Amino acid sequence: FYNNKCLGCTGRAIPLAYKLSKTYPKLSVVAIHNTFGNQNISKQDILDIFTSKKAPFPIYLDQHHKWFDFFNCEGTPHWILLTQNAEVFRSFYGS
Repeated sequence: FYNNKCLGCTGRAIPLAYKLSKTYPKLSVVAIHNTFGNQNISKQDILDIFTSKKAPFPIYLDQHHKWFDFFNCEGTPHWILLTQNAEVFRSFYGS
């Protein structure tokens, strides 16, 4: 989980996720943009943080922090590592 306004997310977590996706091609990397308060975000806003203007992996929007709450996230960035059976293997906050 990340937020475009989170410097730890855009400066460290997203680049690390990109590196992991390239280093471990069998690993499925997915990012979920979480919104807080009345924040509105568009697809273009999300793509604007990338120099190529393309997402290097799937990015989904969690408009009302439904999934953020489901996984008991503490803030952004928050990493959820799932097994092949979609069970939570690790969950941690920070970049």
